[in-house]
Amino acid sequence: MEAFSLLLLCFSLLNLIAFCAPRDTINTLQSIGDGETLVSADETFALGFFSPGTSKNRYVGIWYNKDPTKAIVWVANREKPLTDSSGVLKVNTTGILVLLDSNNSLIWSSNTTGSARNPVAKLLNSGNFVVQDDSNSDTEDFVWQSFDYPGDTILPGQKLGRNFATGLNRRTISWKSSDDPSPGSFSYQVEIDGYPQLVLREGTTKRFRFGSWNGIQFSGGPQLKNDSVFRFSIISDEEEVYSVFWLVDSSVHQRVQITSDGFCQRASWSGGNTGWIKISHLPVDYCDYYGNCGAYASCDTNRFPMCNCLDGFVQNTTDSSSGCVRRTSLSCNHSDGFVKFSGLKLPDTEGTRFNRSMRLEDCRILCWNDCSCMAYAALDVSKGPNGCLLWFGNLIDMKVMSASDEDIYIKMAGIEVEAIEQNRSTKSKKRKLKIIIAVSCVLSFGILILCLAFIIYGWKKPHKGKIKEETESGAINSHHDEDDLELPLFDMCTITSATSNFSSDNILGTGGFGSVYKGILENGREIAVKRLSQNSSQGLQEFKNEVMHIAKLQHRNLVKLLGYCIQAGERILIYEFMRNKSLDFFIF
Repeated sequence: MEAFSLLLLCFSLLNLIAFCAPRDTINTLQSIGDGETLVSADETFALGFFSPGTSKNRYVGIWYNKDPTKAIVWVANREKPLTDSSGVLKVNTTGILVLLDSNNSLIWSSNTTGSARNPVAKLLNSGNFVVQDDSNSDTEDFVWQSFDYPGDTILPGQKLGRNFATGLNRRTISWKSSDDPSPGSFSYQVEIDGYPQLVLREGTTKRFRFGSWNGIQFSGGPQLKNDSVFRFSIISDEEEVYSVFWLVDSSVHQRVQITSDGFCQRASWSGGNTGWIKISHLPVDYCDYYGNCGAYASCDTNRFPMCNCLDGFVQNTTDSSSGCVRRTSLSCNHSDGFVKFSGLKLPDTEGTRFNRSMRLEDCRILCWNDCSCMAYAALDVSKGPNGCLLWFGNLIDMKVMSASDEDIYIKMAGIEVEAIEQNRSTKSKKRKLKIIIAVSCVLSFGILILCLAFIIYGWKKPHKGKIKEETESGAINSHHDEDDLELPLFDMCTITSATSNFSSDNILGTGGFGSVYKGILENGREIAVKRLSQNSSQGLQEFKNEVMHIAKLQHRNLVKLLGYCIQAGERILIYEFMRNKSLDFFIF
């Protein structure tokens, strides 16, 4: 009996642990009620019921589990909310997810097309909510997945684009407001009428265009260029075309969202309470908005006016809002040519034709031989210009881009080609001349400053020495005045003349502070000259002390100080000459 009780207790504890532990899967016998959640295995995402903003309506959605703001990334019943907390989410035996209210009425269901013998619904670590056969849980053979039906947000690894086989169009649609997740006015999708491109629309009107993908980046969206954390690509083949991004660092979370006010926003969160940081926000300026300058015009935020006709085109006088027209019409023969334009967001690719394998030169010939072809460009520049992209209508929505990696070649009348090339050559020469003049001026000014610096330095050095000498002399003489001493100041010329320019033949001896020389003044008086060494550690104060102390001491057994000299950086004491040498010579 005790063994049975212990077994029953263990079984109860196991059930309790299983009930309390977060789950990521439900089967046909389970459900999720309001207040319950599914949590992905790595606990990054959670699925459950929520109310957005100040709304009291209830929705089933997915959010970042540990995000303090609980950023919503997907909503199931965005078009039909629950009005109370009685909702229940189930997966039925045919593999269809159903959301029911308190009356067991259907609020939302997944449009599952496949079937599964033992269907389960699972929240993956990627944030993808899937229905799959429980026996195939390790594969990506999904009966249904939320990634195929985005809301206003795209997550890493989630496709945005078209599947030609099934007709599925994965696109994002903004919320109406922060309180209402029902479809708003703005949509973001891959458009395939011509060369595929990402377009943000307001209703049916184009609002912003990322430009065509060139193998490295979008010509109009350098913000989506690959970096150390973020990787982005466009995949296009016979079955499907889609854009996708993924993260190199799994500790960083990023999402792309179409906001309710019509912006494509990329945000990053590194966990904790740091919150989401906005990385990019498009459109940014006037030139980002679609077609503001009309046909054959480029938009440049660094110029005024911002809209300017391309070379070879003039303002349309009949309709200024439509942009520019050709100055000289095409003749549709081999006299027409092409002018290269660089640093531009490539025009709208709607209605274009393309060939991925064609060489750029063959692309030029193809456009040259077709009267309706207006321009051509390389399709991919990741490994050098390759492929062919052809335009057949007006060129619209071009913006000056400093980070653009490709060129476009626009067809012009032969006379315009010559005029533009000549004008560009003249401008290039003038630009080079301006650069040469500017560099020359800068160098000349630098040389002038350098010369002035040398002149000032050369002028200051002797004057500085002179000032120093006068200062030192004044300092010593000030002591003379204080003690009423009369000590002559010898000039350097007198000393050098007396010692034969400090000849080594006149050296009487050498001490710690320098050498002593014998000298003869012009009046024939013999003197002893103590010359302080330039390397001596004796400073001005020590020199002053020596002068003052010896000057004060007058005794017949002491050598007499006759004067001093502090010119030309020298410090010299002049003593009377002791013909019979000093007393120590006789004592020692």
